Amino acid sequence: MKNVLVTFDLWKEGQEILEKGLGPLAKISYLKMATDRSLAIKEANILFSWNTPQEIKEEEYPLLKTAEIMQLLSAGADHLLFSKLPATLKVVANVGAYAEPMAEHTLAMILCLLKRLLIEHQKIQQGIFDQLNENRKLKGLTAGILGFGGIGRAVARMLRPFEVKIMAINTSGKTSEPVEFVGTLKDLNYVLQNSDLVVVSLPLSNKTRGLIGEKELRQMKDNAVLINVSRGEIIEEKALFDHLKAHPKFMAGIDAWWIEPFRHGRFEMHYPFPALANVVCSPHNPGVVEDSLVEATKFAVENMKRYLQGGELRGMINREDYL
Repeated sequence: MKNVLVTFDLWKEGQEILEKGLGPLAKISYLKMATDRSLAIKEANILFSWNTPQEIKEEEYPLLKTAEIMQLLSAGADHLLFSKLPATLKVVANVGAYAEPMAEHTLAMILCLLKRLLIEHQKIQQGIFDQLNENRKLKGLTAGILGFGGIGRAVARMLRPFEVKIMAINTSGKTSEPVEFVGTLKDLNYVLQNSDLVVVSLPLSNKTRGLIGEKELRQMKDNAVLINVSRGEIIEEKALFDHLKAHPKFMAGIDAWWIEPFRHGRFEMHYPFPALANVVCSPHNPGVVEDSLVEATKFAVENMKRYLQGGELRGMINREDYL
């Protein structure tokens, strides 16, 4: 039997899900309960991890000689130290586990900005009743979704009832979803130029870091709405702030920040985005809903179960994108 080692502090319900799903197929152990930590890491074939740099010390990485896969609880993998991990270790992200709440949050941000809810709320607080200022409707707009994986597809499904046209970008340039256009990153400028709404749901990698800068922002419509629920570093921070200040009709929903506690140990903001009237901010928390971690654990366990039964893994990470 394969050895599954849980490297983070998995709560009781999560342990029950893991034991029920994998108990008949593997030996399960927990790093925090190990009497011999080094031996537990050395014997692990499958790692169930969340924030690996905080769970396994760098000096312990060489012990991962028998580890075959690392299944993440998180949907992203950019926080991992790929250069330190064994080249033979396959890293698997929990792709799609948080898609629905992420898509709901994206839709909420879009509607909040289009309907000027925060702007009018602040005016009301000041005693200003601006009843005649126009807001915008969703119907007939075009949404460019950068990253058409689990989150991107869920966003598209929620936008279609509003008769929003969908332009998608993914790695293959193909999709079975009903869209008006699908392409790859080579088509980025075309999608930016023709979208009223732009949703960033791409993973952060060497290919996507700094993907949207001053040049790309200038290509977008003056009244476009840009939503980032992925990673801050995909958009150049200063370029976005300057563009928002210079184009008051351009709006942004910022959920993903450039310096965040999970990946960097702290929150840091270099420009006063919340002070801008055309911005709505949130603390990268769309996936924090009731039972979200329960559902994410089920997703991850199903993936590990497929692997143990000889099936195909979902969410395999190309380590070359992070080196």
